[in-house]
Amino acid sequence: MFQRQRSKEIFGLDIGSGYIKALQLKEIKDGHQLERLSITQLPPELIVDGSIIDSLSVVEAIKSTVSEMGIKIKEVAIAVSGHSSVIIKRISIPIMTEEELSESIKFEAEQHIPFDIEDVNLDFQILGAKESGNQMDILIIAVKKSKINEYVSVVGEAGLTPVIVDVDAFALGNMYEINYEVKADESIALINAGASTINMNVLKGGGSVFTRDSSAGSNLHTEALQKEFAISFDDAERLKYGGSVEGVPQDAVASVLTSASEALIAEISRSFDYFKGAVNNADVHGIVLCGGCSLVKGFAPLLSESVGINVKIVEPFKNIKIPATFDKNYLKNIGPIAAVAVGLALRRIGDR
Repeated sequence: MFQRQRSKEIFGLDIGSGYIKALQLKEIKDGHQLERLSITQLPPELIVDGSIIDSLSVVEAIKSTVSEMGIKIKEVAIAVSGHSSVIIKRISIPIMTEEELSESIKFEAEQHIPFDIEDVNLDFQILGAKESGNQMDILIIAVKKSKINEYVSVVGEAGLTPVIVDVDAFALGNMYEINYEVKADESIALINAGASTINMNVLKGGGSVFTRDSSAGSNLHTEALQKEFAISFDDAERLKYGGSVEGVPQDAVASVLTSASEALIAEISRSFDYFKGAVNNADVHGIVLCGGCSLVKGFAPLLSESVGINVKIVEPFKNIKIPATFDKNYLKNIGPIAAVAVGLALRRIGDR
């Protein structure tokens, strides 16, 4: 969305409602190497539906995460998302150069963005010429300035400088591109189902053809468990991820999780319906699942069965060199919640 010219070394900082993830990658001869990683779980209600409720606590959590990471770099790439503050539209316009589009983007956006154009930061991505006619497809990205300022502010108060502000869905695309084989004729849905938000980015031939954010997430699992068994947030989180709590039968836990999962899957199904309506009834050939929901027992197979599409749990470090100092089992376990952070850590000043 925007970037400031600073030093070339940056790291990715993913501020989610469940976890803060900080991650640095080093460019090496044949790809990338993991340099540093730190993840901090957030207490509930600090960030709700992508809005920061308790900024002081979030600032302290960022400081703690970065301190544990042991990094001196201050420049970071961050990302935002949210159906009420981030709009990404695919539109067709007459063919023009990138320079011409830069000059006319505000006019084009006004026709398609349901916000006051002065209240948003705008960006665009040229997807390519259409097969017939003198038209080309572009993505218009509009993010409310208030949303950007909200996140930039807490990052700044934590002593860091956000030099790139991306969108969660596009960060997922960056992560996918370096870890997976891109097939020109396949549409792959990247689904990041976090604590309170679901980001979907459908890629075809490596390019984004559809994105959608939903205000739903794995907090539904936690809240359902708390209500059913009258337990604390921490105990519910433990159960959600396959642990045990004294006095709570596992078969009853499975039933509660399935009910909550079905509600989330219904929301994901709605996103697929929107996609088919927007892209000529196109099919999705596979799903790569990220975020905390992917760690909930039974969620991935239930999603696959419900939507009739093969689901794979993301492997964001698949093609990244891992030094021996890292615990590879730990990385495998937390990988699904680090996908956006990996995508952000791949960003460099000056790229698009």
